[in-house]
Amino acid sequence: MTGPHPRSSLFGTLGRHPFRLIVGILLFAWTVLAAFADYFVHCAFLPKDAKAAARPLWLHRGSIRSLKVFKATMQVSGTVPTKGLLISNHLGYLDVLVLASITPAVFVAKREVKSWPVAGWLAQLAGTLFVNRERRMQVGEVNGEIQRALDSGGLVTVFPEGTSWNGKEVLPFKSPLLEPAVDSKHPLTVSYIRYEMEDDDASEEICYWGDHTFFPHLLNLLSKRGFGISVRFASVTNPVQERKELARQLREEVLKLKG
Repeated sequence: MTGPHPRSSLFGTLGRHPFRLIVGILLFAWTVLAAFADYFVHCAFLPKDAKAAARPLWLHRGSIRSLKVFKATMQVSGTVPTKGLLISNHLGYLDVLVLASITPAVFVAKREVKSWPVAGWLAQLAGTLFVNRERRMQVGEVNGEIQRALDSGGLVTVFPEGTSWNGKEVLPFKSPLLEPAVDSKHPLTVSYIRYEMEDDDASEEICYWGDHTFFPHLLNLLSKRGFGISVRFASVTNPVQERKELARQLREEVLKLKG
């Protein structure tokens, strides 16, 4: 994404709420350092299989700490999944922290996230599966990794819109990464995330889309008084067995949660 969003400029944020921003930066830096220390103690030296199981728990702990820094309050409804495939709408990088704070999971993200400073490093430590949607062979490889994670009893989260959006609508779902859900015996769950603010427009201040750039957007979030998060879950009991039809069905299920 290119070009800073007008409401996410660094100097604008500094001018509006300098004290809250400075405190937020210090707390966030402490959280990142705590995450690295936690990884070193609980994950870094484990064998491969044990590390794969420990990483979602590491991300779970770190996400809980991070949401406290953002002064976020959360309401959760529905049955929270612990295994299988979780399909969700996508509003920005904050979605990963939100869902991971509720239940440990492995996430699938676009390849570009891997190169983001700090966030990309943390995503790699968390065992994120990075996908280049433009390369069909690579998508197939990621589907294989998703299948292996499901077979090991884990929870894998996919954002099939393929991009983050402003929350005013749910974009059509892309089907390639849904292949592991076809003819699968693993549980299938959908979720819908909504952000709310009392004094600002959450679609502009929290959702990460359009011309937003990462660091100005993050600093803007750290300067806020706080915000609300609503997450709804629902099980999909009768998924269709054709991938593109399944994509449409899952989007309809997410839209039902949106209400």
